[in-house]
Amino acid sequence: MATRIKYKTQQREELLSYLKTVAGSHITAAQVCEYFHEQGKPIGTATVYRHLERMVDEGLVNKYSIDSNSPACFEYIADPSLCGCETCFHCKCESCGKLIHLHCEELNALAEHLNREHQFVMDPRRTVFYGLCEKCASVEASREPGESSFRAKQGSGYTEASRRYKGE
Repeated sequence: MATRIKYKTQQREELLSYLKTVAGSHITAAQVCEYFHEQGKPIGTATVYRHLERMVDEGLVNKYSIDSNSPACFEYIADPSLCGCETCFHCKCESCGKLIHLHCEELNALAEHLNREHQFVMDPRRTVFYGLCEKCASVEASREPGESSFRAKQGSGYTEASRRYKGE
């Protein structure tokens, strides 16, 4: 199989420069296109995806496909000093859709436990915890009993777990 020739086009270099300015953040191809449009340098969606996919193959960018309802997110990771560690996890708010990128040593302990006790190797780049972000959780807490809510969808388990987490 032939290897792809890596072209250093101006668009690729500008995209790479932009990614470096948002290192550690999740962005979608649509956000990239929007940024370049605002800069007066429109770039096609297909071109953005093509460059991002190549950068994923080259190890410059991580790609996160959280679920079938959300667009893929990309994160520039070429400089390990920007990340601070090799593993990261994700939390997705089921109310607003916010994706939270986090590095947490306690979650590394969970991964070690799963490996040691259950012979399961977790891929932190593809591990997503679902729940409510801080803002949506506070809105949820202010709801009157009986209102349509996240808790109603989740049953009493959510309420009990959140009480334990909050120390109630």
